[in-house]
Amino acid sequence: MDRKSQQRPLRADAERTVRTILEAAERVLSANPAATMEQIAEAAGVARTTVHRRFTSREALVDALTAWATRQFHEAVTSAHPDSAPPLVALYQATANVLRVKIGWGFAMSGTAPQDPDVARAHADVLDQCHRLFQRALDAGVLRPGTDLAWARRVYYALIHEAAQNRPDDADDVDELATLVVDTLLRGMGQPGSVLGPR
Repeated sequence: MDRKSQQRPLRADAERTVRTILEAAERVLSANPAATMEQIAEAAGVARTTVHRRFTSREALVDALTAWATRQFHEAVTSAHPDSAPPLVALYQATANVLRVKIGWGFAMSGTAPQDPDVARAHADVLDQCHRLFQRALDAGVLRPGTDLAWARRVYYALIHEAAQNRPDDADDVDELATLVVDTLLRGMGQPGSVLGPR
């Protein structure tokens, strides 16, 4: 067996260990943001020294957790094909994907982004993709003519945040929750014709 073949399983094993630690960190820190590295190691089922070997400090671990969640967030949007799928389909799919990340990685997604250029680029690309998707939705007639796209996006982000933080009791499924978010964005809650016209 050559040297490269010997190294591959080790790298894969190391990646699995890091993923296990990050998943444990998310669970533990969601329950107790002041949790220690020792508590995270115990939840991950690894030795404290293993955690310290992978992450030099608690801050480094939290930064890595945020970076990991950001990559999942970016993939959630990109995998919905916002530039090529029909706009309404892409909007529903991106919403469901993002809600899964925000619900599953709530602590990491709520933290301050580390000073990592890759994290900044991922966030910027998500915003760009969302901007283009909303423009496509406007062009396709999904959004009514004259819609203020900047305002629509801010409302959309707020709806996703609210849905992830305070899921309604009757929203058992992430897809149902995504439908609720998108339907609220597109239809609002007023009766047709109830909006006041110009005075």
